[in-house]
Amino acid sequence: MPHLLVDLSYHGFGHIAQTAPVVNVLAELLPGLRVTLRSGAPHELLAQRFHCDFTLVPQALDFGMVMADALAVRVEESADAYRDFHRGWAGKVAREAEKMAALGPDLLFANVPYLSLAAAARAEIPAVAMCSLNWADIYAHYCHDRPEAAEIHQQMLDAYRSAVCFLRPQPSMAMADLPNAREIGPIARLGRNRRAEIDAKLGLEAGGKLVLIAMGGVAFRLPLEGWPRLPGVRWVVQSSWRVRHPDAVELEALGMDFTDVLASCDALLTKPGYGSFAEAACNGVPVLYLDRKDWPEAPFLAAWLKQHGCGLEVGREALERGEIINLWEALRARPKKPPVEADGVRQAADYLKKILV
Repeated sequence: MPHLLVDLSYHGFGHIAQTAPVVNVLAELLPGLRVTLRSGAPHELLAQRFHCDFTLVPQALDFGMVMADALAVRVEESADAYRDFHRGWAGKVAREAEKMAALGPDLLFANVPYLSLAAAARAEIPAVAMCSLNWADIYAHYCHDRPEAAEIHQQMLDAYRSAVCFLRPQPSMAMADLPNAREIGPIARLGRNRRAEIDAKLGLEAGGKLVLIAMGGVAFRLPLEGWPRLPGVRWVVQSSWRVRHPDAVELEALGMDFTDVLASCDALLTKPGYGSFAEAACNGVPVLYLDRKDWPEAPFLAAWLKQHGCGLEVGREALERGEIINLWEALRARPKKPPVEADGVRQAADYLKKILV
């Protein structure tokens, strides 16, 4: 059977959330498919999403942007990191091409480290990219005024353009500079509504509300201790936050798959990110999302959620001050829409299958 190499950015959970459903379906279409993952993400996290057998090669293939927290980019540090990353670029590409050739894949599936794509082109290995963003556009948005920016940006674009195709799951950035871009439908994992089990475990009364707070894998903590109590509302938060609020529930204590918890909740509070928005919309869950106007992908995500799902933007300062009552009521007043079909999963899997067989 063919060998698929999957290279993943580890800049939050979105790249994993996009890629895993596609690889899972592809593995069903091609029983016995050999899958190798290369990522800086821990094996435990990857195994929660990738349900096929895989071999993990721990390797951080890129860094995205240097973040102060889930919302703020450290622009100068990011620009310096890219300058250092691209120093001796041709030699770096050649070395990565040798590593890739040694793995012997029949196809590279990248989401969306461009060094991998440049190496695949050098090693003459077919490659498909897939993501709602690309690091060339992100870099240009923040770092275009640096003296080295034009050369670095061109190297990034050349890498992305070398792919057989760049699949753009909706919602995504426009990517006008990539002639090989091809739009597909949304990609999301569908959860199972297990609300009755959760209510029984927590002793919740009928009509109670659950709000999942998840920031997409990037460190960021909201000060729930200062929030007022909302009648009947419980907040599901990760245990590492160590929240001391009478209505807080630790996510891990539920003992359930994350997407099942999401599908069982009445709302999601998150930052703008592909995985959070797509999974919420495809599971029919309303979204409160933090203002992130400086992130160039955010307007595309917000416009799509407004059209296809149910979302309300909130200011970071308002949440830090505990001004949650009016926001919660405003979200509840918005009409819910039916779940969005995650048809991009099968579209992407079928595309990869055609290349592999």
